[in-house]
Amino acid sequence: MPLEGVTELGPAPLMDGFRLLDVAVGDVTIRAAVAGEGPPLLLLHGHPQTHVTWRKIAPALARRFTVVASDLRGYGDSSRPEGGEDHIAYSKREMAKDQVALMARLGFERFALIGHDRGGRVAHRMALDFPEAVSKVCVIDIAPTATMYAMTDKAFATRYFWWFFLIQPYPLPERMIGADPEYFLRRHLDGQTKTPGATEPEAFAEYLRCYMDPALRHAICEDYRAAAGIDLVHDAADARARIEAPLLALWGGRGVVGELYDVLATWREKAGEVSGRALDCGHLVQEERPEETLNELMNFL
Repeated sequence: MPLEGVTELGPAPLMDGFRLLDVAVGDVTIRAAVAGEGPPLLLLHGHPQTHVTWRKIAPALARRFTVVASDLRGYGDSSRPEGGEDHIAYSKREMAKDQVALMARLGFERFALIGHDRGGRVAHRMALDFPEAVSKVCVIDIAPTATMYAMTDKAFATRYFWWFFLIQPYPLPERMIGADPEYFLRRHLDGQTKTPGATEPEAFAEYLRCYMDPALRHAICEDYRAAAGIDLVHDAADARARIEAPLLALWGGRGVVGELYDVLATWREKAGEVSGRALDCGHLVQEERPEETLNELMNFL
């Protein structure tokens, strides 16, 4: 029997064995690829990717879990609402609400959670706001947002320039990226990986298909603007709060996060039970070192 608010779209491109769904949650629709049986597991991607970033490990995870790999609001083929005052619609709080509602719509009130990059920031907020929903959480190649802003120096600002470029007032970054979106996307991905070829042409083409949409590029800027504003307000209000779920941190030892931060120390300031390690790669951990990533996740989960 079809689930209310869920539309089946057929096989998921590049995601072996997965089917695509459009799921209505509140005033937005979230695109998700779903496969497997067993305990529920939610996978959240980062910028500039989509759920396709999990293509190398999701099929193996689906042999043990019911895997839901979704597109965050604004990204991939999910809805792109207007940001509103203070870019509130792209606060990690609102993005987390989408994903909790998505899982509930699919019948999962409690689930494990893995987030890379922006998805990790949504996962951090979700674990604070919805502790009853998150059984375990893994964050990949991030330190907490407030920590990274507080520790900003020349090295970080130079290597993560988009944190400061994308937050500029509309429409400056949108127009500049719009002059050549493919060039910006390719340079962004190439600059973050330490493993040439980790993002195959087919995956890049899928990322580019989405990145060519001006509304997506605007939504991405709104996501980053929220991170530099309303998200920091929420983080300050929860400065003493701690993530209750066990937390695994994985990061690229040759990436910016691994080189500039004591990653485990930053997360031990935010959660009670923290483990993790570096992998020999750059930022795109699940694309650069899929087998090692999968092993770490299986052991943790």
